[in-house]
Amino acid sequence: TLLTYGVNDGVHSPKIKALAVTVAVQNLVYDIAFTPGTVWIASYAGGLRKSTDMGKTWQRVLLPSDELNSISPKDTLNYYLSPVGGKLSPDSLGGNNLNHRVFSVIAVNDSTLYVGTADGINKSTDGGVSWTKFNHQNQTYPISGNFVVALGYDQFNNGVWAATWKAEGSTESYGVSYTTDGGQNWETTLDGEKVHNFGFWKDYVIAPSDEGAFMTDNMGSTWLLPGSVTDGRTGLSITTNIYYAAAIFENYVWLGTADGMARLNNAGGVQMWNGDWNIYLSSQKLSSASSGTYAYPNPFNPRTDVLKIKYSTNGKSEPVTIRIFDFGMHYVRTVIQNAQRGDPVHSADDGVIDYWDGKDESGSIVPNGVYFYRVDAGSDSPVYGKILVIR
Repeated sequence: TLLTYGVNDGVHSPKIKALAVTVAVQNLVYDIAFTPGTVWIASYAGGLRKSTDMGKTWQRVLLPSDELNSISPKDTLNYYLSPVGGKLSPDSLGGNNLNHRVFSVIAVNDSTLYVGTADGINKSTDGGVSWTKFNHQNQTYPISGNFVVALGYDQFNNGVWAATWKAEGSTESYGVSYTTDGGQNWETTLDGEKVHNFGFWKDYVIAPSDEGAFMTDNMGSTWLLPGSVTDGRTGLSITTNIYYAAAIFENYVWLGTADGMARLNNAGGVQMWNGDWNIYLSSQKLSSASSGTYAYPNPFNPRTDVLKIKYSTNGKSEPVTIRIFDFGMHYVRTVIQNAQRGDPVHSADDGVIDYWDGKDESGSIVPNGVYFYRVDAGSDSPVYGKILVIR
């Protein structure tokens, strides 16, 4: 297809060849931003797109090629708009086209946009027409890595924050890069961390990552993890270190993970992880209060997950014992013994949840295979479940 860019003045060509991307899996939308009358989306191989009619139609937005650090309508341009690497035709320049693979977008005012790609951060101050690119190779004080998976705008300090991952450069690294001068210079913090997103409130910044949710109140000079994220009423916990989302609203800190959602109540104002946690978990209903039980995730990898065992105490507080056995019904581990569960300890929806870390009685991770568990709750008949361990 052809994309019109700029004005045909007889010298500059306004037509840019664009490779159509119609495969659904490559049009995954990672981020959304808004300016007056326009919706902007970061759609991976679909690139940066905009709609000025509330999503009825979408237009592709031209970004600089990997070889260019800026574009404007006055330039004579000769490259393909394509996320595919290689030489597409005899008249194409080739290359990896990493700057056309878009993962993040934010709008900081009515006309200024920042767009993160696999080749850096692109900035426009004229509503997405002209662009300047910042990456690890073209600045004295650059971003840490060119793979920009998330962007955030801190209104309190007028700062742009970026989750900058290592791409293809040998000197690139994982970390967080931020600027307070519109992208002319970048500071790097949280070296080595794979950050996924940002949350802001006044001078507080939260950076959810593969190693936890980091918080700072001094522009990244020091970061603090929350420690154990455990519900004060039920005792349920977030059992993963991987956090994907964060937001602060009205003295509440919200965190999103693949293991559930957590809310911190900062009574009297946000402070560095001070307050009471509430944990919100989603799980399937039990088949019946008396006989239902299941474990998830199943299959289960002890190196990356913690197994959840869901069962019922019929809404009462009961002493519970859970034991693990191998395929030959040989004893492996006692998870809990005569522990009070239910109403409200470890209560979740219509049942109770407990955890197994995949280790035997000696503390070693069990081999691959099929395992069984037995739940004895109060005077009720025991219930059984099956677990497949794959690591």
